[in-house]
Formats: sequence, C-alpha cells, structure tokens
Amino acid sequence: MMPRPSLEFWYEFSSTYSYLSAMRIADAAENAGVTVVWRPFLLGPIFGAQGWNTSPFNLYPLKGRYMWRDMEREAARLRLPFCRPTPFPQNSLLAARVALLGIDKGWTPDFTRAVFAAEFGKGRNIGDPVVLAEILTAIGIAPETALAEAETEANKARLRRAEEEAQSRGFFGAPTFLAEDGEMFWGNDRLEQALAWAVERANRSKWPA
Repeated sequence: MMPRPSLEFWYEFSSTYSYLSAMRIADAAENAGVTVVWRPFLLGPIFGAQGWNTSPFNLYPLKGRYMWRDMEREAARLRLPFCRPTPFPQNSLLAARVALLGIDKGWTPDFTRAVFAAEFGKGRNIGDPVVLAEILTAIGIAPETALAEAETEANKARLRRAEEEAQSRGFFGAPTFLAEDGEMFWGNDRLEQALAWAVERANRSKWPA
C-alpha cells in the first residue's frame, strides 16, 4: 500500500486564522486522504525580524478591524465559538513548547484544538500555566509532568530549531501549509488548495516516467 501524501500544518497559538484551520484540518485532511503533520511555532521572531513588536493587526488598525469582523463571519460559517481574547496577541510561548512535547506522544492535535478553543472560543489567557494545566488534565495528560518537560533545555531547543526552519523557509505568517514538494500555502482560506496540491503531486509521482 502506498503511503498517504502528507501536509505540514505550521500554526501559531496566538494566530486567529490558525484557530479556524486547527479546528477543521483533521476532518478536511481525512476526507482528502492526506496525513497532517502538526508543526507549532512562534511568529514573534519572524515579526521581530521585520521590526514589528506586535501583531500586524495591531500595527494597522484598519486591517485589524477587518480581521475581527472576518473572524466573526468565518467562525459563524464554520459553527465555531468565537471570543476576542484580551490581551491580543496572547503569550503563546509555553503553549508552543507543550505542543511540541506532545508530537512524539500523539496528543498534540487534541492539545492544540483545546488550547485554541479556550483562547478564541472562550477568551481565556493561554499564557497562564494554570489554564494550560486544566487543558492537559482534560485531555488525560498529567499537567505537572508535561509542563516541567516542556521547560527543559532540550524541548526549548526543539522550538528554536522550528523557528530557524520557519525562517529559512521564508514563512511570514500563520497558518502556513507546506506540501512534500516544498510548495507553500498561506492562510486558512488556502487549506483546501493545499490539500488538493498534496494529493495531486502524490498521484503524479505514481505515474510511469
């Protein structure tokens, strides 16, 4: 049996549109026959390299006003709860470290969805370790152990490597989808196109030369 095509899903926990993608990518990918590779990372260093100290949605108020209204529309269309968190953007460092920790253990997708649901569904502060501990407990993970392991130097280095990879690939926002051939798609509204690309390229590789 041929392996299924895969698609890397790079997301940032403080990203509004990453929320929409995270809550629907599993079903969309399953329907398309694609395996999702969950890749949490941080946009802060990427924005910082451009001289930004906050989200562009804060730096450009007109763009920010549009984004919040667009999120209301899209969340309603997808039947997802939506609540604007305060502050925005949230401090997503610890959440990203925890999500990385769960990749090898298989619980990163559940944790990711739960964090996004708490943040953008209920307006909770995901920078608070207590909130993350509650989320870990709810998905059946011992919070004390997970939070401690997330803060080890080895795991911190893993996140730094992810940052370096994102920057080397030219990422500038989230969500970003990366196909196996290196083709990049940016934004929640490109999810279906990214999945279709992954399937098409996989099928093309099966054709005789």
